[in-house]
Amino acid sequence: MAERKYEQRLNIRTTGLREWRNHPHYNRYEATPYQALEALFSVYRLEKSDEVVDFGCGRGRVSFYIHNRFQVPVTGVEVNDKTLEEALDNKRSYRYIANHIDAPIRFDFALAEQYEVDEMDNIFYFFNPFSVDIFKRVVRNILESVEKEKRSIDLILYYPLGSYKRFMAKKTPFKLLNKVKVPGAQDKLEKFLIYRLG
Repeated sequence: MAERKYEQRLNIRTTGLREWRNHPHYNRYEATPYQALEALFSVYRLEKSDEVVDFGCGRGRVSFYIHNRFQVPVTGVEVNDKTLEEALDNKRSYRYIANHIDAPIRFDFALAEQYEVDEMDNIFYFFNPFSVDIFKRVVRNILESVEKEKRSIDLILYYPLGSYKRFMAKKTPFKLLNKVKVPGAQDKLEKFLIYRLG
């Protein structure tokens, strides 16, 4: 299904790029392709008890896609105020076609490293939203949360950079659970790595 058809089905607008100015630690906004999401979720399933956090959610594509497909609670975390406003506009239009889904979907205006990990949050999604320094701090916050409330945690990395992979392999207790390639992708980085703790 073409990108436009997905956007129409979810009643949202998430295409395009947004560059950051004067913010060396945060990367530009670019949505995960729907084709990639289809590939990931054809092999990776969510349960009704799962709660997802989408770091650097941008205009909310991944958040809406997961919420609609699995009907689980989703929180998008975004630090660009203009992009967050677009995500909230999308939420209003999305709810017209998804008001039958009871699970909450919300968007927080926050620096990723300052997001307070909820004890129910257990799946975390990243599409290279920020530098590895910030990623390390976010993962530390997740691990601190697990110390307080023991639970299994999954981290999903799309288009994983070497610095992220090295950190996950050498400095965290997470184990690589699965690799999911995007069919027809020309770029070898166009894949998902799923890490699990517990």
